[in-house]
Amino acid sequence: MLIIFTDMVALLLTFFVMLFSMSNVKFDRWKEMIDALSQTLNPTKEVVVVVPTAEYNIANVFRKRAINLEYLYAVLETKLKQDQLLRGSPIVYLDDRVIVSLPGQLMFPPGSATLTDQAREALFNLGGSLRHIDNELGVNGYSEEDDFTGKTYASDWELSLARAIAVANELTKAGYTENILSFGYGRSRSPALSGLPEERRRTLSRRIDIVIKSDGG
Repeated sequence: MLIIFTDMVALLLTFFVMLFSMSNVKFDRWKEMIDALSQTLNPTKEVVVVVPTAEYNIANVFRKRAINLEYLYAVLETKLKQDQLLRGSPIVYLDDRVIVSLPGQLMFPPGSATLTDQAREALFNLGGSLRHIDNELGVNGYSEEDDFTGKTYASDWELSLARAIAVANELTKAGYTENILSFGYGRSRSPALSGLPEERRRTLSRRIDIVIKSDGG
């Protein structure tokens, strides 16, 4: 009799377990219980993030996407060959920049920072190739003058800076929209050209370098 009663209790227990397994579980209550157990058994450590409070904090600098220099070098080389004034201008491709050296003695009258009409036209055509790029651009002026027309400039440094700014302004007029860094070096770099023939040395000592960097402006 005892064995029959034990079997009946086992069957009833199995029946109720089966009913429970077939019932609908309230997932919201179940999730709350899981979260409560998770926090109790495995609490997460809160991380305190310190917010900068200094008056001057370094901000993020956004740089635009720059054009590949190897491609740009090929475009500019073709452009220079097509221009009567700039034909023969040296163009150098380095790891992080392309440098175009313009003949200063053909672009400016002696001792002056006023571009000739032919130079303005040449820079406008050259600027048409630069207006669609976002690479950082710089203009470096060099000057080794013996005569300053009208004594407008007191030194080669002032003249070279004025010429660099004049070229930068023409490139801006041609459509280049980023800021252009202009520098004047006067005749400070002329000693590095001492090993060249005199005519070549004088040409390079009066050049205007357009420096196109690999980074975006």
